[in-house]
Amino acid sequence: MFGSGLLRLKVTFLSLALLAGAQLAQAQESDPPTRVARLAYLDGAVSLRPSGAQDFVYADLNRPLTNGDELWADNDGRAELELDGSVARLSRDTSVSILNLNDHVTQLQLSSGSLMVHVRRLGDDESYEIDTPNIAFSILRPGVYRLTVTGDGSSTAVAVYRGYGEATGGGSAYSVNPDELDTFSGSDTLQADSAPLGRERDDFADWSDQRDQRYDNPQSGQYVSNDVVGAEDLDNQGSWTPTPEYGSVWFPAGVGPEWAPYHFGHWAYIAPWGYTWVDDRPWGFAPFHYGRWVSWRGRWGWVPAPPRAEGVAYVRPVYAPALVAWVGAGAAVAWFPLGPREVYVPSYPVSRGYVDRVNISNTRVNTTVINNVYNTTIVNNTTVRNVTYVNQRVPGAVMTTTATAFQSAQPVSRNRAKVDARGFENAPVRVAAPAIVPARQAFLGPRGPGSRPPQAVQSRVIIARIRPPAAPLPIAAREQAIRADGGRVPAFKPTPAAEVRTPVRMAPPVKTLVSAPRVNETVSRTLPAPAQVPAQSRPPVHVNELPPMSRGASPAEASSVLERQHLQEQQQLQAHQASERAQMQVQQEREHQQLQEQEQARQRDAQQAAERARAEQQAAQVAQQRQAQQQAADAQRQERERQIEAQHQQQTQQLAQEHARQQQEMAARQQVQQREQHVQAPPPRKPPPPPNQKQP
Repeated sequence: MFGSGLLRLKVTFLSLALLAGAQLAQAQESDPPTRVARLAYLDGAVSLRPSGAQDFVYADLNRPLTNGDELWADNDGRAELELDGSVARLSRDTSVSILNLNDHVTQLQLSSGSLMVHVRRLGDDESYEIDTPNIAFSILRPGVYRLTVTGDGSSTAVAVYRGYGEATGGGSAYSVNPDELDTFSGSDTLQADSAPLGRERDDFADWSDQRDQRYDNPQSGQYVSNDVVGAEDLDNQGSWTPTPEYGSVWFPAGVGPEWAPYHFGHWAYIAPWGYTWVDDRPWGFAPFHYGRWVSWRGRWGWVPAPPRAEGVAYVRPVYAPALVAWVGAGAAVAWFPLGPREVYVPSYPVSRGYVDRVNISNTRVNTTVINNVYNTTIVNNTTVRNVTYVNQRVPGAVMTTTATAFQSAQPVSRNRAKVDARGFENAPVRVAAPAIVPARQAFLGPRGPGSRPPQAVQSRVIIARIRPPAAPLPIAAREQAIRADGGRVPAFKPTPAAEVRTPVRMAPPVKTLVSAPRVNETVSRTLPAPAQVPAQSRPPVHVNELPPMSRGASPAEASSVLERQHLQEQQQLQAHQASERAQMQVQQEREHQQLQEQEQARQRDAQQAAERARAEQQAAQVAQQRQAQQQAADAQRQERERQIEAQHQQQTQQLAQEHARQQQEMAARQQVQQREQHVQAPPPRKPPPPPNQKQP
């Protein structure tokens, strides 16, 4: 029995692993990305053209950026994009777009100007590419890189301070080593020059170094995962306090008693998530897209998901547009922050596995609770009534605004709706955002028209190695689709690989790998064909008999993009093989368990049959014993009855004899008495006549 329990437990774990893999595969097809870029710093004139828009508007701090968003730093502007493992900083007169940002690819477009990129982490399954009018530059190692595109787009300079990368264009790939400054000119045919990287620094590089110091051993790293975007801003804006109920909680500094989460900012409409909170505070990104809020001893504190821990399964934090619940408020819109262990259900279409990941990665919550809320709100499409939300009854927690302010990105603190707050304590809670069609301003943001890059920069063709998604739909088409669906968020649809956005040109296949030449020096070699991956052999009888799969070289060790892609494909193949092995093992374990259960059932049947036979035999023996005992008892009874009958007959005979003797004696006494009476008695006299009879 104990072994069978372990077997069932083992099968359960394997099943969960396969389920997680299946959910992840489904997520890659139907779920939105789990990561975004954050507009973390603005200085001077910095404009944004949101995805699908035609106009540039002045950018907002803390706005999440994703595929199709374009930034322009004017001649006095600077900006910083922060991702979960890297930062990209724009110098003046710089145009940068996000071509592709998903769970495995970071692809930026640099059309003009200078971009400083600091990659702190680069996973084996991640690709990082910066596309310019001349080359597609692939980052192969964590490090610090600077790319500069001339104003006319004729050349691209790549400086590698730390790290290693590869520039692709014109059918060739050029390795770019640390401490090198490589310049690439042209597009169809590249001219490459390389020189040692000088130590001269400009104010842009110095500013970038100063910004990097914020990431060196941040205090928040002790409490927050390093994949949480914006966590480094918490160090100088608040303090951490241990609590018995929630662990380490961050309390913001410099906020008044009237302050509460999700009260000072605006709602923007950002595809594919829909309505997204953009906070006014400089630190207002991480606490509003990850973790949960709680009112503790009269103060609002942020409770993050814990950081990576050795020996503990880690799930990368999943970005959420706003971790709030919604309350019915008539014509107004009302919401409050979710508390620890409370389930967030997205307003946008997602898979069941996504709901698990976006909650487990951001708070400590039981999967059973997630399942109950999911079935109530998504499967059964009903209002949440049997869940107590801790923040719903906190005074001042619920925020209200008008529908007009909500749908047009207006600051909610200046557009409060006049609603009696006493009715919110017991009001029904909805997990989905209101189905309100966004106005055009919700896509653009609350600020006015901004500066825009020259038309030549906007229409400049760039070279890409990774095929980017197609150009996003125009805002007008999105509004029409949302309105046609009753205000609901459209489902995320991955772009078919065959579609290519303009102005993007795919780099021709690489035929040669070239070490960037030093002044009139050219070193090239023909790129070897990738090694063929052997097909998986047929497994033996039991999968556990297979030798353990060897770990190949890591993509982090690749010396070229093709090698990295090849190693990534090997890892994917190994992961697929491991999944098949796990599936096979689960199947075999199930079959083995079924055989064990069948054998146990057969043994139980045989044991029950034997027990029945023993019981019948014992019953027969008992019956025989009882019959013998009954027969003996009957014989004893009959013998006793015979004896009693004999005694009775004997006593009867004795009584009869005694009675006869007594009769004889009585008869003899009577005779004696009669004789004595006859001797002594006188002669009898005649009786007198009757009175009426006359005598003669």
